[in-house]
Amino acid sequence: MTVSLGIPLMPGRVDPSIPPRPAGVKGLVDRYDRVATDLRVSLTDRCNLRCTYCMPADGLPWLDREQALSADEIVRLVRIAVTDLGVRQVRFTGGEPLLRGDLVEIIERCAALEPRPELSLTTNAIGLAERASALAAAGLDRVNVSLDSLHAETFANLTRRPFLQRVLDGVDAAARVGLGPIKINAVLLRGVNDHEAPALVAWALANGHELRFIEQMPLDADHTWSRDTMVTAADVRGLLASRFELTPADEPRDGAPAERFAVRERPRQAGPHGPDALGPEPVTSAVAPPLTGTIGIIASVTEPFCADCRRTRLTAEGSVRSCLFSHTETDLRGALRGGDPDEVVADLWRGAMWAKPAGHGLDDPAFVQPARSMSAIGG
Repeated sequence: MTVSLGIPLMPGRVDPSIPPRPAGVKGLVDRYDRVATDLRVSLTDRCNLRCTYCMPADGLPWLDREQALSADEIVRLVRIAVTDLGVRQVRFTGGEPLLRGDLVEIIERCAALEPRPELSLTTNAIGLAERASALAAAGLDRVNVSLDSLHAETFANLTRRPFLQRVLDGVDAAARVGLGPIKINAVLLRGVNDHEAPALVAWALANGHELRFIEQMPLDADHTWSRDTMVTAADVRGLLASRFELTPADEPRDGAPAERFAVRERPRQAGPHGPDALGPEPVTSAVAPPLTGTIGIIASVTEPFCADCRRTRLTAEGSVRSCLFSHTETDLRGALRGGDPDEVVADLWRGAMWAKPAGHGLDDPAFVQPARSMSAIGG
């Protein structure tokens, strides 16, 4: 049995060569002693943007409504993850999760679970201005917003949609209702928006947000990704060096995908001859104090963090992926709709995570890009 793009669906263990899981294991433990406590749930494969590094201009074949999980099925799987499998953090993703009309209901029901998980949302923020208040009231804790450019023309070229102001309005609305700390996710493309890196950091710091640069990953539907042209974590640090000082954060990473840095703006020179001269007349007043804060860099390709990965993923049709770059998935929807009890569903999930590979294998010459794009997998 396969899903729409040919991904094999497995009823349990995906590889007969993998040793059996020890009896008595309760959580989502793998063979390398990693424990998944962070669940990413894709609510839909649909999106209202067409980002060039993600999907074709004409979009992709979407799941039929009956293929996607219902609100009841999503809440049941989250409940099993939280109460039976030790998940503590749940992030709803897509596609674009704001396209789910029942999103507020899903958030509210998941917020009522005991123990209550931390609930977050990864979104492009189109429509967030209208829904932020209801989402906060339902129990959403915070949002991550995808934003690659602050220039309308560049934004439109990257996303193939002229919606920059709607995104910025959504970010502002989320901040007003307390959905923070707001994390801004930016992907830099060489020769497209990489020169904007310092300005993106300055904007985020000035508004109290945490910017995270994410290396472009081989998860585009067009399969045009190339390691030779991607902007690496080292490139990002170099792009920021002229304006900012970066110091590795003191706190432990603790399984987080982003390496965090304390960032401080370098002193600026006021006056018409300095790099920040303000207009044609000499400037004699003091410049604004340096911007400070925190940024993150997610270097999945060049500085992988697989050894401490703590994530498990559900696709919009209810399949477990133990890794973003998996070539197999374990079907849970069939168990749900077949009437299996929670214990059976939980054990299928444990089996999927026990088979998690040691790493994604991007450095292996034999690496093959997954057939499904990020929009179909869910981040």
